[in-house]
Amino acid sequence: MGNPILYIVIPCYNEEAVLPLTSGMFLKKIKDLAAAGKISDKSRILFVNDGSKDKTWDIIRSLAEADEHYRGVCLSRNRGHQNALLAGLMTAKDLADVTISIDCDGQDDINAMDAMIDEYLAGMDVVYGVRSKRETDTWFKRTTAEGFYKVMKALGADVVFNHADYRLLSKRALEGLAEFREVNLFLRGLVPLVGYRCSSVYYERAERIAGESHYPLKKMLAFAFDGITSLSNKPIRLITGAGIVVSLISFIGVIWAIVQAVRGSVVAGWASTVCIVCFMGGVQLICLGVIGEYIGKIYMETKARPRYIISERTWAPYERKYHG
Repeated sequence: MGNPILYIVIPCYNEEAVLPLTSGMFLKKIKDLAAAGKISDKSRILFVNDGSKDKTWDIIRSLAEADEHYRGVCLSRNRGHQNALLAGLMTAKDLADVTISIDCDGQDDINAMDAMIDEYLAGMDVVYGVRSKRETDTWFKRTTAEGFYKVMKALGADVVFNHADYRLLSKRALEGLAEFREVNLFLRGLVPLVGYRCSSVYYERAERIAGESHYPLKKMLAFAFDGITSLSNKPIRLITGAGIVVSLISFIGVIWAIVQAVRGSVVAGWASTVCIVCFMGGVQLICLGVIGEYIGKIYMETKARPRYIISERTWAPYERKYHG
């Protein structure tokens, strides 16, 4: 049995500033691993262009033309980081024995790949890249990120603390992941559901080499909420519990009001009544919003629309055929 074929899967969106800098780093790493006899010399770097508006795809094509180690697929339009990553993984599933997914920005330590491959050769199907500390993050980002993982755990979602999308997946783990047909993707939560033997490799994250982050606060909050609602139904149960508690309190209030009316006491103060009504109205709207989010997800799942469409590959360019 020969050395395993590794595909490094890298989703890209508007990365023209950083791609020329990090592509050489990935190439050197894959050559070093092949020279060490850990992977096959048929291993490749697979870039996934997520409908970028800049020259990202042009750069990927130029890299593929210059060196056979580079490959690229282009999505028909922007589908988001998770769908772009899945497109790359599912493309690599039929070409590789093992994959490592990593972001293009160069923040994740690529030298951790050596330890990941060692874990794979030792029999692991899934190896998580986990941040050992968050000193490069601001206080706000560090606090909110760690709080997110704790909330996910509390809600019953099986996620790895301080792990993003830097991970190794074997071929059979990829085949298991392919069985999940969700349209609303949250890979950090889906991969642990696949099962198989797993381990973690710890590393320190660096500053972004170039360009700007594509995850501002608004997008991060939306991503977190999407992850929670995709993996857990506990928010619905919490709403049910809150409804029961509020109903009991309201029932007690009604009994108290009746007792006061029988005794001839007048309950004074319209302000308190307005406050209670407004409070209850706010609670109801929040509950309806959460329930609506779940209904919306069910709607999208029943539509069963494709999660991504690949429009072009560097190794098999699309040729338009005219009829007429």
